[in-house]
Amino acid sequence: MKKISQKLYAVFGWGVCISVFAGALCFLGFVIAIIIGGDTGAAIAVAIKSACFPWLIKLTSVAVGIGLIGMYLGKDEALSISSDKKDAEEDLKRNLEEAGEKGSS
Repeated sequence: MKKISQKLYAVFGWGVCISVFAGALCFLGFVIAIIIGGDTGAAIAVAIKSACFPWLIKLTSVAVGIGLIGMYLGKDEALSISSDKKDAEEDLKRNLEEAGEKGSS
């Protein structure tokens, strides 16, 4: 299962990279539309919104879903706070011990 999980992570990573690149291109298109202005700029902005955004949202959603499936199959606990809670308790204990040592000096 770990190998499948790693493959899914790779697909997730590429999906996120492509989504970010496509989002940057959309943003650049909107900036160009603002610079052009008027009816032409509005037409460019509407074309980008209607043609690119639905695909961008679908691609990003699929990539995130693949990443979550990879986490599930790899038995990763990235979405769990149990490990964070344990680390926080250990940090608190260590900080209290250090504060006690400094107070007695």
